[in-house]
Amino acid sequence: MNQGHRELADQGRVWVEFDDPADATQRFRCDLTWLTSSYECIFGRGCPGLRTERPDDGCCGLGAHFSDADDVRRVGAVVAELTTQTWQFAQEAARSGWREQEDDEPKTRVFEGACILLNRPGFPTGAGCALHQQAVRDGVPALRTKPDVCWQLPLHRDYRTVTLPDDTSYTEVSIGEYSRGRWGPGGHDFDWYCSASTLAHRAARPLYRTCADELTELMGTAGYAELSRRAQAHLIGVAAVRNDAEHMHPAGRALLPLLVHPATLAADPTDDAAHSPTPRDQARPTAESH
Repeated sequence: MNQGHRELADQGRVWVEFDDPADATQRFRCDLTWLTSSYECIFGRGCPGLRTERPDDGCCGLGAHFSDADDVRRVGAVVAELTTQTWQFAQEAARSGWREQEDDEPKTRVFEGACILLNRPGFPTGAGCALHQQAVRDGVPALRTKPDVCWQLPLHRDYRTVTLPDDTSYTEVSIGEYSRGRWGPGGHDFDWYCSASTLAHRAARPLYRTCADELTELMGTAGYAELSRRAQAHLIGVAAVRNDAEHMHPAGRALLPLLVHPATLAADPTDDAAHSPTPRDQARPTAESH
């Protein structure tokens, strides 16, 4: 992992904590710097992919590990709906299956260098995840059709038990960035990764709004509503800091990498303090998302 990536990924963040309105035993801890970033998936819109030699695979080259048996059953039901007209490798899956084991854990099978559920460029229905395309056809969120690990990207949810000095405890639910390091040691081998790249920080709306369905699924309706309220307040604060930095106290601009995701800041052509994009970030123009 190069130094430039480490600088973008490991800057300080603003986190907010609040009780889960729907569950008194839980407390949310959310990365506002990430959730108010301008990140968006750019698959099919200039995404260089994890591997230089296979840019059209996006992040689908490794196959998807299932979170539990329910995840397998849910995805399996959608796979059963796919046909040779909607899934490029339907016949191959009928012959040899669409799942495999890795370290005794089930995952989607890798076939010809990428996930077997990834339709390649040139397929009549278009390149991209056959499960994602099925969600579009059905008019439902992709979280209803894709493996948990796939629809949760670029979000990550962690749990831990917090014990207080009075011996009471609660469950802390952290919602943050699915950074390169979340992929484990293999993440170091990626030629490119989206969450810290300026290429993927061009959305017109903040992440907490573009990923409203996913965050609601992860946090519940009441939890997401509370996050939205606090994220809006954070963005008002960011605007105030920008205004102060530009018109009253220029040194204040140094605070922005803490308040604003570093890749979002670097992607802003109007910000003199923005980081310069890496050569890979400049590699390809953007087009249309999957």
